[in-house]
Amino acid sequence: MSQPTAFGAESVRVHSSFIRMTKARYNSRSKVFLGRAVGALTLLTGVLLAAALCTASEPQASSVPSIFDSRSTPADSIRHFSFFVLSITGVIFLVVFTLLTYAIVKFRDKSGDRGREPAQVYGSTQIELAWTVIPILIVAVLFAATARVIHAIEDAPKPSTALEVTVIGHQFWWEFRYPALAIVTANELHIPVSDPDHPTPTFLKLLSSDTDHSFWIPQLAGKTDLIPNRVNGTWLDPHETGLFLGQCAQYCGTQHAKMLLRVSVDGPEAFEAWVKAQKQPPVQDEKETAGRRVFETTACVNCHAVGGTNANGRFGPDLTHLMSRETIASGAAENNREKLRLWIQDPDAIKPGSLMPAMKLSDNDLDALVRYLETLR
Repeated sequence: MSQPTAFGAESVRVHSSFIRMTKARYNSRSKVFLGRAVGALTLLTGVLLAAALCTASEPQASSVPSIFDSRSTPADSIRHFSFFVLSITGVIFLVVFTLLTYAIVKFRDKSGDRGREPAQVYGSTQIELAWTVIPILIVAVLFAATARVIHAIEDAPKPSTALEVTVIGHQFWWEFRYPALAIVTANELHIPVSDPDHPTPTFLKLLSSDTDHSFWIPQLAGKTDLIPNRVNGTWLDPHETGLFLGQCAQYCGTQHAKMLLRVSVDGPEAFEAWVKAQKQPPVQDEKETAGRRVFETTACVNCHAVGGTNANGRFGPDLTHLMSRETIASGAAENNREKLRLWIQDPDAIKPGSLMPAMKLSDNDLDALVRYLETLR
């Protein structure tokens, strides 16, 4: 068998090298094209999303709280401002996307341009001024609009018909005090609906007993922080009745995520009925004296208060009308016998790290205590 000549071997090497270069160039171009395609699709998705938000119809009822589903005057202001900002940023996004697409298509790599230096374009005074002045104007407009909305919310006048509530954030629950009504409750805030003809807004005084918290009901108002040794405030002006959900929006410890709150906006008659019920003394059921004895002779009285008893603790929620609430553990569980028993027996089973101690009661004492607490309506 004859051996290949040097010329033949060199031809094979050149051919193989050409094939490798062609494959490398093809792979490189494929990666570039794929990257550009993904980038273009991402930008297009962003544009469509921004357009959908800016052209959204009237908000619909949803189980998920959203700033775009406003039901209160402060939340309306935030929602309208959000659409204004999204409109401006959407236009900016569209312009940038258009210019980027034009640049990708116009100045894409062409086989005939290999080794050639592209045309050099030097600075344009008009372009330099445009991309300096236009961003300054955009920032100025956004700043002025933001300041206007903040001023309208923060400095809103308080009418004489306003309801005042003091909100105190604890790890990890909410305390609500109605000074003018002599009512103390927890985790579930009741406020009256505000009639435009006879406005009845609710002004909240926000305090913290331990660390930073943040009061936020997306459908009713924006976030406002509760800071130790500082008094902050916000207000709610709901247009319709219903239940609105919120929570602490500032990380405050282990159970921050389950520091939930419920705001019940009641009609005038319903709110008056709730106030009347909350002012009633707790029911003294003689059948549950054993449970009351357990409550008054254990550490429960160190943290909780119940009207008409020797319990006057302030570290935990006031339990005078415990069973009038739909939830326990700051919204972490339904308020029923099973969950209440578990909460007393092993709080970590519902809310690990909640600072609620396990009482270590016998089954008989635990059942008696639960029956007594069920009378607190």
